[in-house]
Amino acid sequence: MSCKKLLTILIVTTQFILISFPVSAERIPGLLKVHFLDVGQGDSILMNTPTGKNILIDGGPPGSGKKIIAYLKKKDIDSIDLLISTHPDIDHIGGLPQVLKKVKVKKVLDSGKLHTTTTYARYIQQIIKQDIPVKLAEKNELIKIDPHLTIRVLNTYGNSKNNNQSSIVLKVTYDEVDLLLMSDVEKEQEKEFLKTYDLDAEIIKVAHHGSNTSSSLDFLKAVSPETAILTYSIENDYGHPVDRVIRNLYKVNADIFSTAVFGDLEIRSDGKSYLVLPSREPLENIRKKAG
Repeated sequence: MSCKKLLTILIVTTQFILISFPVSAERIPGLLKVHFLDVGQGDSILMNTPTGKNILIDGGPPGSGKKIIAYLKKKDIDSIDLLISTHPDIDHIGGLPQVLKKVKVKKVLDSGKLHTTTTYARYIQQIIKQDIPVKLAEKNELIKIDPHLTIRVLNTYGNSKNNNQSSIVLKVTYDEVDLLLMSDVEKEQEKEFLKTYDLDAEIIKVAHHGSNTSSSLDFLKAVSPETAILTYSIENDYGHPVDRVIRNLYKVNADIFSTAVFGDLEIRSDGKSYLVLPSREPLENIRKKAG
C-alpha cells in the first residue's frame, strides 16, 4: 500500500469517527466489534456481538494467554459466551489453556480434529477441569448466539483432512456487512467453497497468515474483499505473507491491514458500514528498531 493511499485511509477513518461517533463508541449499543489481536505468529480473534455476547476465536501461540486475558480485562470482559477452536495447531490453541484457566468460558465449539501434542493435551485438560460443554462444528451449520448475526460454518474436520484443512471457517453477516474468517484452510477447500457458497464479503481474514497454501486469485475474486486482514509476526521463519498472496490481494483492490504492522486491529460495524481501527501507527516498528 502506498504511503499516500495509507494516509488517505487514516484521514478518512479519523473524520468518520469524529462525525459518526461523537460520544464514546464503547458505549453505543448495536455495534459489531471484531478484534484481531496481535499475538505474533498466530491467530486470536475476539468478537463482541450487537447484543453483547463475547466470542473468542483461537488463542494464539503459547504465551499469548496473558495478552488475551489482559485485553479482555481492558475491555471489561469477564466471561466468554463461546470459544471457537478452529483447529489444534499450536499457533491457534497455544494460549487457550491459560485463558480457560483464568476466564469463565460458557461453551466451546471445536473442529473435532485430534492432535497428539502436549499443548493440545493441556487444552483438553482445562476443558475437562473447568467442566465446559463442548460441541463439534458441523459444516453449513448456523451458530445461534445473536439474532442480529448470521454466523455460518463453511468448513470443519473431515477424515481425509490435515489440521489446516480441518479448520473451522466462518462467514459472519451483520445486515449489509460480511466477514470471512478463513483460519488456515488451503486451496482445496477454497475450490469447494467456490462451488457451494456465496463468498462475497467486505472483509476477509486471510487464510494461513498469507502462506502459499491458500488465497488463490479465483477465490479472492469471488470474495471481492474491500479489506484484508493478515495475522503474522514480522520476525516469523515461514516467509509469511508470500508475495503471491499480496499480489493477489492487490489485484482485487483490497486494502491490507496486518497485525505485524498495525498491532491489534478492531473492526466496528453498525451493519451498514464499518471502520478499521489500528492500535498503532505503521511506522512505529521502524522507530522502535531505530531507537
